[in-house]
Amino acid sequence: MNDIEAIQAVIGGDKEAFSWLVDRYYARSLRFAVRMLQSQEDGEETTQDAFVRAYQTLDRYEHRDRFEAWLFKILVNRCRTKAAGRNRGRWSEPLAEETLASRNEMADPLLKRDMSRALAQLVPEQREAFILKFVEDMTYEEMADVTGADVSALKMRVMRAREQLKKLLTREGDTE
Repeated sequence: MNDIEAIQAVIGGDKEAFSWLVDRYYARSLRFAVRMLQSQEDGEETTQDAFVRAYQTLDRYEHRDRFEAWLFKILVNRCRTKAAGRNRGRWSEPLAEETLASRNEMADPLLKRDMSRALAQLVPEQREAFILKFVEDMTYEEMADVTGADVSALKMRVMRAREQLKKLLTREGDTE
């Protein structure tokens, strides 16, 4: 089964076909949400909410878009809403080590901790752009489609995020 077949099956009344889409995209969606929100609990809740919204609005999905990009648009918006609704600067829990693992595996536990802290200090727009680019490995065009920002703005956000992370990680290393 592919995405289009699953979507057509769901729209045709096969509610179980949606579980195929969830199985296919849940792990990546959760990884993004947890990193973006800096909370395992908030990430799980937001990811589930994004899938519920996707299911409820699946009839509005346009096949010219990739399903994953469409789903990530929903997820990004849900993350933004969740972040805006909670106390800024307060993170409910540190990131679990398995959540920090990605295709660009960081072997050093101290580096994982420092990176998590540094990401938490970025403004949300920079954190979002950095995670989409370097964790989710999206192109700037895909990022623009997901976030609604233009490519030049995203490049600037990524550049500023990298600069800020470099400063923060250098500072972290100096204090230990």
